[in-house]
Formats: sequence, C-alpha cells, structure tokens
Amino acid sequence: MDLPRPDPDALLNRLQQEETRARKGRLKIFFGANAGVGKTYAMLSAAQAACQQGTPVVIGVVETHGRSDTEAMVRDLPRLALRQVAYRERVLPEFDLDAALAFGAAQPDALVLLDELAHSNVAGSRHPKRWQDAEELLDAGIDVWSTMNVQHLESLNDIVSGITGIRVWETVPDRVFDQADEVVVVDIPPDELLARLRTGKVYLPHQAERAAAHFFRKGNLLALRELALRRTADRVDDQMRAYRRASDVQPVWANREALLACVGLGEQGEKVVRACARMAAQMGVSWHAVHVETPATLKQSREHDQALRVLRMAQSLGATTATLSAPDAAHALVRYAREHNLVRMVIGRREGRRWPWHHPLSDRLAQHANDLDVLQVALPALRGLSQRTAPPDAQGTADGTQAAHPWRGYLAAVATCIAVAVLATPLVGVLELSNIVMLFLLAVVGVGLQFGRGPAVLAAFLGVGLFDFFFVPPRFSFAVSDVQYLLTFAVMLMVALVVGQLTAGLKVQAEAATQREHRVRSLYDMSRDLSAALLAEQVAEIGARFLQSEFHARSTLLLADERDHLLALPGGTATVDPGVAQWAFDRVEPAGPGTDTLPSSSCLVLPLKAPMRVRGVLALDLPDPRQLGPEQRRLLDTCASLLAISLERIHYIDVARTSTVQIESERLRNSLLSAISHDLRTPLASLVGLSDTLVRGDAPLTEVQREVAQAIQTSALRMSALVNNLLDMARLQSGAVQLNRAWQPLEDVVGSALGSCIPVLSGRDIQVRLPSDLPLLHLDAVLIERVLVNLLENAAKYTPPGSPVTVGAEARSSDVVLTVDDQGPGLPEGGEERLFEKFERGGQRESATPGVGLGLAICRAIVQAHGGRISGYNRHADGRIVGARFEVLLPRGTPPEDDGSGQGVPDNG
Repeated sequence: MDLPRPDPDALLNRLQQEETRARKGRLKIFFGANAGVGKTYAMLSAAQAACQQGTPVVIGVVETHGRSDTEAMVRDLPRLALRQVAYRERVLPEFDLDAALAFGAAQPDALVLLDELAHSNVAGSRHPKRWQDAEELLDAGIDVWSTMNVQHLESLNDIVSGITGIRVWETVPDRVFDQADEVVVVDIPPDELLARLRTGKVYLPHQAERAAAHFFRKGNLLALRELALRRTADRVDDQMRAYRRASDVQPVWANREALLACVGLGEQGEKVVRACARMAAQMGVSWHAVHVETPATLKQSREHDQALRVLRMAQSLGATTATLSAPDAAHALVRYAREHNLVRMVIGRREGRRWPWHHPLSDRLAQHANDLDVLQVALPALRGLSQRTAPPDAQGTADGTQAAHPWRGYLAAVATCIAVAVLATPLVGVLELSNIVMLFLLAVVGVGLQFGRGPAVLAAFLGVGLFDFFFVPPRFSFAVSDVQYLLTFAVMLMVALVVGQLTAGLKVQAEAATQREHRVRSLYDMSRDLSAALLAEQVAEIGARFLQSEFHARSTLLLADERDHLLALPGGTATVDPGVAQWAFDRVEPAGPGTDTLPSSSCLVLPLKAPMRVRGVLALDLPDPRQLGPEQRRLLDTCASLLAISLERIHYIDVARTSTVQIESERLRNSLLSAISHDLRTPLASLVGLSDTLVRGDAPLTEVQREVAQAIQTSALRMSALVNNLLDMARLQSGAVQLNRAWQPLEDVVGSALGSCIPVLSGRDIQVRLPSDLPLLHLDAVLIERVLVNLLENAAKYTPPGSPVTVGAEARSSDVVLTVDDQGPGLPEGGEERLFEKFERGGQRESATPGVGLGLAICRAIVQAHGGRISGYNRHADGRIVGARFEVLLPRGTPPEDDGSGQGVPDNG
C-alpha cells in the first residue's frame, strides 16, 4: 500500500498549534441541554477531586440558585471575592478578573471556575461577556472550567428560540465551544429533570411552576437534548478527523456512516449520484461526490463537461463535491475517502465486453484498500458499435481519446520518430546503439509531454520498430542477428511505455497545480486590493478586473439602498434583468444560467452575502456558464464573498465616520445649550419675579400697562420653561439624572399628572380608562409624571379646543402600556418617528404653535432610562385619520415579594 508523504504545511501548522496550546490555559466546558441537568454540580465535584490531587483551584463565580447541595459543594472550595460594580442606582456583584489573574500568576497550574459562560457582564466591566474574561485567563496560561447550555450556542440560538418560543439573548460564539480542550456532556432524561423541577431541586417553588408552564415542557426538553447530543457528536467527529490527519492514520474507522459517490464520465454518472443520494437520505447520513480528472479524461471534453454537470446536480442534492487531479482514479478516491473517513464508496458497474488489460474500478479499489465497502450500481450497457469497441470509461478510467482532432498527436508521434531515425542514421558509426536508443526514448518523452498518453504509446512501438529496421544488424530489415537484441527491444519498449505514461501524467498534474496556484495568487491579489478600497466603485472595479482575468466575463455590481432596492454601480459592463437581480437579492439565492432558477436568463446573478446582511448582487455575463465546474463555481462564490465583505467594511467605515461626526456635534450642541441655559436662568428668574410683582402688586396700572405686564409674565414663564427643558435634556443625555425608583401604582402617577395639567386642559372632556388590576411599576414617579404632562400638553396644543383626551392603560405579560389619545389632525404621515428628535416640530402645521420641539425628546429620554419604549401613530376610522395616539411601554419587573423567574429561564447548573 502506498503511503502518502506527510504535508509539510500541515506539519508546520500542527507544531504551531502545539506551541500555542502549550502557552495557553486549557478550557473545559460542562455542557448540557438545559438548566437543571447538574452542570454546576458536576463541575464542582470534578473541582473537588482536582483540589484533592493538589491542583490550586479557586471559584471565580458560581451561581447556586439557592440549592442546598450545590451550596455545600461551594463551601469546600476557596473562593474569590466578587467585585462590586455601580450600575445606575444599584451596586451589582461581578467576577473579579484582576483577582483571578493575580491568583494565576501566584499559583502555577491554577484552575479558575467560571459558571455560566454566556453571562453578560455589567456595563463598565472590562469585557462585555464572561467568555471574553475566560479567554483572557486562558491567554495568561490559567486553566478555566465553565458551564453552558445548548441554547447559548450562537449558531443554534434561533433554532432553540423556534422550539421553545423564548429568545435567549446571552450567547457564546461557536468557535469558543469548538476550541475548548474538553467538553463534558451532563445529561439526564427529561422525565427525571421534570421530577427534579417539581420537587424544587431546579428552581424555588414559585419559579418552578412558571418555568414548567413555559420552558420546561417535555417536548422542549427532548428537542434540546437531541440538539446538545448532536452538537457534541459533531465536535467529537471533527476532533477524530483532526487526530487522523495529525497521526497519519490510513485505515478508515467505521464510527460514523458516510457515503462517497464516484462520478465518472458521461451521463451514466447521474445514476450513481441519484442512487447515492437516495441511500444517504434513507440512512440519514452525509455524503460526498467526487470526480477524478486523469490525463485521459481531460481530453474527452464532452464527457468531462457532463461529469461536471453531474457534480453540480450532486451539490444541489446536498452532497459535498470535489474534483481531484491524479494519474490513477482508484488511488485518488481511496486517499479522499481516508482523509474524510468515508466508510462506503458507491460506483457504477457496467456489464459488457472487457478488454484483457482493463481492470474494473472495483478491483483496483479493493487492491488499494480492503477496509472500504464498495457498493456497485448497475449501469445500462453502452450503445453503439463505436462505444463497444472502446475500453470501459466508467469512473474516469478510459484510455482512449476523443479530442476534437486526435489524429494530430498520432501524426506528430510518427513524424517525430521518423525524424529521429533520419537524424541518427548518419551517426551510426559515431554513436553506440545504446545512445541511439536514448534518442528514441527522448522522442517518446517529448511526444508524451506535448500530446499525451496515446501518441506516446504509438511513439514507443514505432521507435522500437525503426530502431530495429535502421540500426540493428542486419540493417534495413526486421531480422535480428543476435538474440540479445530481442531483450533490448523488450526493455526499450517497456521503458518507453513507462516513460510516456509518467510524462503524460506529470503533465496533467503540473497543469492542474499551475491552475490552482494561479487561482490562489489571483484571489490573494484581489483580497489585497480590496483591503485598501475605500469606495464601493473601487470594489466594483477590482471585482470586474478579477472576473475578466479569470473567467473572461463582463460584470456589474448592484448595491441595495435603504429600502432594499438595487442600484447598479457605474462602470458595469454586463446587462442584467432587474427582476432577476431583485429575486436573487430577496431570496439570497443565485439565479440565471447554470442554476435551478431562471436558467434562461442571460446573466448569472450571485447574492453578495456579508456577515451582517446581503449587500447586493453580482451580475456576470459568462461566455458559457454551463461549463463552470465545481472548482470554478467555488472560485466565483469566494469572489462574491470577498466583494460582500469589502462592501460591508466600507459601509461600517461610513457609519463610524458619520456617527463620530454626529456624536461630536451633539456634544458641542449640548455643551452650548447647557452653558446658555445656565446663563439665562438667573435673569429669567428676575424677569419672572418682576413681572409677577407688576401683575399682582398694589401699584395702580392702567389697562394697557396691565396687559403689557401680563404679556411680559407669560413670555417670561414660557422662556423659563424652555430653559428648564434644555437643561433637563442635557442632563438626561449626559446620564447625570439619577432615577429615584420605587414601586408605585400607575393610578397615582396619572392622577398627579392630570392635576398638574388642569389649566391647559380646562374645557375638555378628560376620559381616564385604567383597569383595576394594574400591577405596581418600578419607576421614578416624578419623571414619569413629566412624560404624561408633556403628552397631555401636546394634546391640548395641537387639537381643537374642547376636543376630548383619553388616558388609558393595559397590562401585558412583560410590560404595561400607557396610552394618550386625542381627536386632532393626527401626526405627519411618515414622520412619526422623527417627532421624537430634538427640536423637531413636525412640519408647517405645527410651526404656529408655541414651542421648540423638546417635549417628546425629553419623554423618550425618560422612558428609555426606565428601560421602556415610546411611540406615536395615527388612529384611523372609515379610512380617515381621527386623531393621534402615543404609547408608553414600561417594563413590569418583579416586586420584591415575588422574585419570580419570569418567562425566561436563567442559566444554571
């Protein structure tokens, strides 16, 4: 059995990984399907065992959730003091990363326990996520043990939320899980977990009842358990393949079913692929489809193109496809199967006439590897006399050639051999016959290098014949005077055949390696140019240059605007149907020739999918899209991905630049407004006091003087309110306002606000609709009253006099909605959100009403400080606007006497 030479790059990479691993700490994750399976308990048990063996163990943070058995385990281990972090008006305990680093520096082989790897740290911590704290400890050479659930894996987060109906916002990147040195699965059956939940071993009783009704349903637990076990099995499978590569393991290990479809030339490969796809679906396993390019198959252009189309079909059926270049198809297939640990190979079997020297692919596979299962699919017999007279070519093993002009190579072989004979004839007396043999061998090498295997074989036979006729005594006859020359002829023929075969094979491999090297170099040059691009037009130009060089294709780049409409960048040379481009963008699927969607379109359209979103599409006008093989298609996909990433990078550069300018402008404006407001406050207070003295004083005033004094007082009060609004806005945005929260009934806040607005609401019908079962809210009553006062004053300002105003509320599962309805002209269509910006007054209709547009901005700042939302929209009836509604959503929270777990389920062991 031929053993492949180890890859130097792979060995170097392995040494670098081992060196990095030696410098870093080791991460061990206790992984479970959901809360309550015992992850934290298992971690603490293992930590106690490690501590007894002399390992310096310290608890960085562990959440016991009030469980007595877990708390007993914690008492036996040393523990770091938690760091107290001020957050708004509260002080919260957090993991002390610096103390853990100091412990690791003082204790060699230190081990730190970090429960709940997906935990989000309090704002102001060094890292936003606990897994980032763990990475810093690992980089410092400190071992870390942690716990996490399957719903915290980033790639599975949406799947879990679809199963349970609950979105988990705390996630861990998959790379952290995959790069962990050890993963321990902590698992118990769902029925046992539900029993633990009912007996209070998972949550406190009032929490357990709510959790059992939402997250801990048996169907959810079964699905999450399967996800956790499958994800762990995938990780173990990756580790097993990495070990096989690192240890150069040759035999295939049948630990996991997988199929390999061997795609040969012609249309018969479709049956092999379809049969393999059916078997993979029935067995529920993954499968690969591979085509091997040999020197003979590359010359059969029509059959080779059919094989590439079959590979594309296999890819659409869910296979992992690959195209290999090798002189021997059987050897390449066995090597691929061993590299990917594929247990079964599916090949075609054709009944019919066999050439004596032809060995079926199944026999050659058995010769190279008897540890693989070979499944043969019956293929129909070849039709036509010309096909029956050629050696079978299934799986890329044909030796015949069907090039467009195959006779040219054979004529060249004949001409070359005759030329060598003619040139060597005058040298008969100068050169030994052995040297003349070398000239004929050199001719065979040249023919094989230039024209391939078939002409090289002809040159070998013809060279032996010419050598015998012109140079072996007696000359100019095929008679042989010495029997030893027969051995010379045999050796010469054998050497010529072997040299011709090797030369043709090496030529094919060299050409394939040159093409791959050229593609890699082109991609490198393209990525280097894209990294320096700062405009979308530059990205389009770089992409067009690459596509023209590699595929001789014209291209057009179309980018999506804010409304997801595609706009073509200038300089594009491909003509694209806008409907096809929009379809490919909306569905994030390729369209056009060579695909299953709109194949009659003139352009191939590829979506530009970046990590955050789809940035646009790439339209290509290829000379012949149907001839794209899997490698060329992967090259196109890689090009599209690089373009998408570059466009997203440019987009976020623009966003960062714009945000920086806006932040700086906002800071300067707030500083200016704050300074001006403070300077105006003192003279305004004097002006208000003097005008009030004039209006209410005993000094006799004429009627005209009294009206002037009242106008001064009104204007001064309005200016004072404006200055107070400016100061409040500046304090809210700077975070200087501290919320004085308390559990308050919403009815008291609404009543106080209505009492403050009696002067502006006089003459109106005020309707209050508050249900009797509203919960207590954790809020700052003064600030929420300010929100209601602003909304009621707006309703009085912008609605007809005497029109009614309605204040209502509704309790929902996670929040309370407070509404203020009026019966005025409504809000500007399309500008509802803009009204909450500072100094925004909503258009010309509101310009005649006093004010500067700060009331709603202050409302939003106050509501957001409470963790809520505020919005406004128009109410309609009979197709017309009947007034505006403002909604304030405030989170319900949990009162101190009912510290429940809510709809979500906290992570715990």
